[in-house]
Amino acid sequence: MKESLANIWTITKRELSGYFASPVAYVYIVIFLLLSGFFTFMVGGFFERGEASLAAFFIWHPWFYLFLVPAVGMRLWAEERRVGTLELLLTMPITAWQAILGKFLASWLFLALALALTFPLVITVNYLGDPDNGVIFAAYCGSLLMAGAYLAITCMTSALTRNQVISFILSVVICLFLILAGFPPVTNLLAQWSAPLVELVASFSFITHFDAFHKGVLDTRDIVYFLSVTVFALFTTSVILRGLRAG
Repeated sequence: MKESLANIWTITKRELSGYFASPVAYVYIVIFLLLSGFFTFMVGGFFERGEASLAAFFIWHPWFYLFLVPAVGMRLWAEERRVGTLELLLTMPITAWQAILGKFLASWLFLALALALTFPLVITVNYLGDPDNGVIFAAYCGSLLMAGAYLAITCMTSALTRNQVISFILSVVICLFLILAGFPPVTNLLAQWSAPLVELVASFSFITHFDAFHKGVLDTRDIVYFLSVTVFALFTTSVILRGLRAG
């Protein structure tokens, strides 16, 4: 057990340091922070709402992550396959699961860092009013879980191809479907056909499950949903890698 955790942590440290070895990580963080500020204050009408909350900030997260998370995760396995180091990695004394978890955790920690750097928004809203910080905390937890689900899907698509662009496009398409499944225009259209169909389709949506979080509700069903998507995508990644190793 200790050896397994040590292997996972070694891979995590290697991957995490790899992000900051180039300017790409800093560019990503700056873009994320600029977009967060712009959509919160300019597009989201932060001041026009007249309430001390970060609803204008969190409501955009499913759409932010649609492009930003695949941009972070598209290289995880595609780059290993492109440069021919995947075979070397899989022949090392580590299991496929240890490699998958190590890479996933490194990228998730990077996303968590980018999310944590939005703390000036929390300070601002507390300075301007008296917000419910419990709601804000719940929304941050939901956002991090949702980012993990996006990332796991990108990890899966990255294992499918050695081309990072293809990995990016595939993950965007899959995640877009999981967003639109609960998008009001889509659900309103489906409601004309069948109400039970709306509930079924919406139950697969990121928006449906994240909505409760940014309202301050920590529902077990929503937590289980995001964790289930993450585990399923990572399991699929392991199946793909085992196939590559066998081949």
